[in-house]
Amino acid sequence: MEKETERIEAFSDGVFAISVTLLVLELHVPALKEGNTALHLFEELRLQWPGYIAFIISFFSIFIIWVNHHKVFKQIYKRNTGLMFANGLILFLVSLVSFPSALLARFFLTDSKQLSVTIYTGLFVLINLAFNLLWQQATADKKLLRPGISNAAIRQLRNNYRYGFPTYLLAFLLSFFYPNFALLICILLWVFWAASSKKINFIETQPL
Repeated sequence: MEKETERIEAFSDGVFAISVTLLVLELHVPALKEGNTALHLFEELRLQWPGYIAFIISFFSIFIIWVNHHKVFKQIYKRNTGLMFANGLILFLVSLVSFPSALLARFFLTDSKQLSVTIYTGLFVLINLAFNLLWQQATADKKLLRPGISNAAIRQLRNNYRYGFPTYLLAFLLSFFYPNFALLICILLWVFWAASSKKINFIETQPL
């Protein structure tokens, strides 16, 4: 079967690449006064640590989203309008990651920390929902999928993304009361998504 999604995948890769690049714009070179020493530079860099954490979390979140997006499209051979719009929703949300990342970097050490973490975790709840929508659109018409994919493999992928949603939702709800713990959950989700991508690898190697 001819693969019809190559342009979708190429466009998506471009959006992911731009979204990752935008994150680095929030890492600022300190403005030092004449006569300041290396110690002053070190102190200014140290004070920017929330920006480093926000960059690391956001970079690896987008990277793992891209990995899973790539592997999911290994299972999709054809496209329809619903699939294209569902994919567009994912790209729209991913392109927004740099904004809550900037909020996190700028307000984490202020009284607005809770709100910045809530906005950040809320965005990833929406991204997970968008992934569920993409797979639902792909499986609503099995003709869109690669030839020979089993019903068990389809269910495995569906369950994989459903398990991620309650965890992101928990992080979002906890952000109202325990923002630090909510961010920790987001970091732990790297492990979840990295492990889930291995499961998709297993699906890809199954005989047709």
